[in-house]
Amino acid sequence: MKIVLAMSGGVDSSYTALKLKEQGHEVYGIYMKLHNKANYHEKNIENVRKVSEFLGIDYEVLNLEERFNEFVFTPFLNIYKDGKTPNPCALCNRFIKLGALLDLAKSKNAILATGHYAQIVNNMLKKAVDLSKDQTYFLANVDKDSLKDVMFFLGDKFKKDIKENALKIPILKSISEQKESSEICFVSNTYTDVLREHINVDNKGLVKNTKGEIVGEHDGYMHYTIGKRRGFSVKGALTPHYVIKINPNENEIIVGSKDELYVNEFELANLNSFCDFDNIKCKVKIRYNTTEVSCTLNAFNKKVILDESVFALASGQLAVFYKDDFVVASGFIK
Repeated sequence: MKIVLAMSGGVDSSYTALKLKEQGHEVYGIYMKLHNKANYHEKNIENVRKVSEFLGIDYEVLNLEERFNEFVFTPFLNIYKDGKTPNPCALCNRFIKLGALLDLAKSKNAILATGHYAQIVNNMLKKAVDLSKDQTYFLANVDKDSLKDVMFFLGDKFKKDIKENALKIPILKSISEQKESSEICFVSNTYTDVLREHINVDNKGLVKNTKGEIVGEHDGYMHYTIGKRRGFSVKGALTPHYVIKINPNENEIIVGSKDELYVNEFELANLNSFCDFDNIKCKVKIRYNTTEVSCTLNAFNKKVILDESVFALASGQLAVFYKDDFVVASGFIK
């Protein structure tokens, strides 16, 4: 089989390249250059080169900076400007990895393979066997039609086994010992450092309570996300205060008690369905590192009714809906 493989220079995609080649596939490696962050690409590209030459496969460095800027980075900036919390990895998977890169694979009459920990079963996204590494949350915004031309080679494997096996293979040993990045690829330290290069984020403003009364000051609304409890002043506060709302046009943040951050329903924008339904009983994850909550999702009005309240729901984040380990839908929280 002819396979275009997304190669990051990390152990997962390098191990995938090795195993696909051993299985007799014709593998063509692609390293995607998505941004010009200093000192980010050199080591990765060197790893891709070494692995590709060892395996005797062709590879190329594909510059997708312009497309990445249009579909991922610029929306990242704009969503923060709107006082919301973006999810750039979800956009990247839809428009770049299973978008532009998949288009390239198709142009070569090949399927696309990536190092994602997820499974595709009956053209549906299913959680990885290794739940500690499962990436279906970040993949849930992709077009369902793209799945028929994609292989997630690691979906039925455990990360610990990948690392153990890689340590036994000389070409992969040094790669497997590298520190792995789990953060947004173009963010070195904090997201505000990135924003500051393009936007004035340090613009002091007012802190108000839910009654509209001025109770303090903040350093600029883009420093805050829903649920944050530090970095602003509240005069005479005897109990912790949390950001419960952001008003970007007025450069204001609204603060309140922890109890005021619990919600039991919300609406979605850009509902992305993987199966047909009107009302469906399922479970929802409102952030990557949160426990799923039972709910009812209405496809017509894009409304979610929760069986139990959730804490610090952030507008702009992706809500992902599961039923029996399968992704049934996703949507961005309004």
